[in-house]
Amino acid sequence: MSAPHPTEGGLLAPVLLILAILVVATLDATTGPELHISGFMGIAPLVAALRCSYRRTLLVAVVYVVVLTYVDLLTVPDWAPASRVVGVFGAFLVGVFALVLCRTRLQREALHARTSLVADTMQRAMLRELPLRAGTLEAYGFYVSAQEGARVGGDIYEAVDTPHGLRLLIGDVQGKGMPAIGAGLEVLASFREAAQYQDSLEGVAGRMEQALTRYNARSAEEGTDERFVTALLLEVRAPGRARVLSCGHIPYYLVRDGLVHERSDGEGALPLGLGGLHREPRRSVLVRPQPGDWAVLCTDGVTEARGGDGRFYPLAERIAARVDLEPADLARALRADLEDFTGGRLKDDATLLVVRRTPAEAVAAAPVRSAAA
Repeated sequence: MSAPHPTEGGLLAPVLLILAILVVATLDATTGPELHISGFMGIAPLVAALRCSYRRTLLVAVVYVVVLTYVDLLTVPDWAPASRVVGVFGAFLVGVFALVLCRTRLQREALHARTSLVADTMQRAMLRELPLRAGTLEAYGFYVSAQEGARVGGDIYEAVDTPHGLRLLIGDVQGKGMPAIGAGLEVLASFREAAQYQDSLEGVAGRMEQALTRYNARSAEEGTDERFVTALLLEVRAPGRARVLSCGHIPYYLVRDGLVHERSDGEGALPLGLGGLHREPRRSVLVRPQPGDWAVLCTDGVTEARGGDGRFYPLAERIAARVDLEPADLARALRADLEDFTGGRLKDDATLLVVRRTPAEAVAAAPVRSAAA
C-alpha cells in the first residue's frame, strides 16, 4: 500500500525537530563520551509522526537515524562493537516505527474525513440549509444541535411550495441528539410528501401521525424508546389568509407594527405520536396576517435555554429590541445573543425561524428568481 500524501502542512514543526536533533548531536560530539544524550532524541521522529505529513516525518526520521549512527560510530570510542550495532539498530527501529505510526494516523484521518463527508451529506439531505424559500415565503434563522459535531438532532423544519399553498413546518422530537434523528427524519419525510397531496393541514398532520406511529411500532419491536414530536404547521394560500395548526408545540411570535405578540393559535392538540390518546381531531385555525407582518417560530431549546443565573432566555424581549432589523440580520443577532446568554452551553437542540412573505416589490422585480426558490 502506498503511503498517504496529504497536503503538506507548515515547515515549522519538522524544522524545529531537525534542529533539536542536530543541536543534541553536536553536544554529544563536543562533550566527550561521559555524556551521551542523543538516544533521547528518538522522541523527535515520533512527534513528527503525530504532527507532520508522511514525507516530512520521513525526513525527520532519516536525519535522526543518520545523526545517531554518526554519534554511535564516531563519538563514543569506548563502546564495544556490539553496543554500536545495538545503538544503530535501535535508531533504525525508532525511525521505522515513526513512519508506520504516521501512515496509520494519516489513514485514519482520511477514513474519518470520508465518514464525516458522508455523514454531513446525509444530514444536509435531512435538513436544508437556511434560509428556506418556498414561493414568496422566506424563513431565515438558525439551528444549533446540542450534540457536539452533529449538524442535526431532535429539531426539524421545512418549507415547501405546494398546489395547496405555501406550507411550513417546525418540530421538536422528544429527546435530543442521535436517538431523536430517526423519528425526526420519519416525520420530516412524511411532511414533505403529504404537503404536496393533502388538501388540508389536518390531513398533513394525520399522515405525519401515521408515519410516526409506524416508526414507534418498529422501535417497540426493536426494544428502543418510542418518540413523540411537537410540531407547528403554517399554511398560506392567499394574501391575508393563513392557517396554523399546532401539535403540542410552543407558541410563536407575531411581529406587527413593531410590536411583538405571543400567539398560541390552535394550542391544545396533542403532539404527533400521541394523537390516539385523544378522540378530538386536530383543528387548524384561520389567521389573517396583514401586509408587513412577520413571525418568529422556535423550539423550546430557545425559550428554555438558561443563563448563568438560571433565568430562561427572554425571547420576546430580545425580538422587541431588534424589530428594526431585517430577518437575516435578526436571526444572526438572536443566535449571537442566545450563545452569549447561555455562555455557549445549550442543553437542548435550538431552532429559530424568522418567517415573512417576500415584499411585493421584490417579487415584481425578480419573478424568475422567486419562482425558482
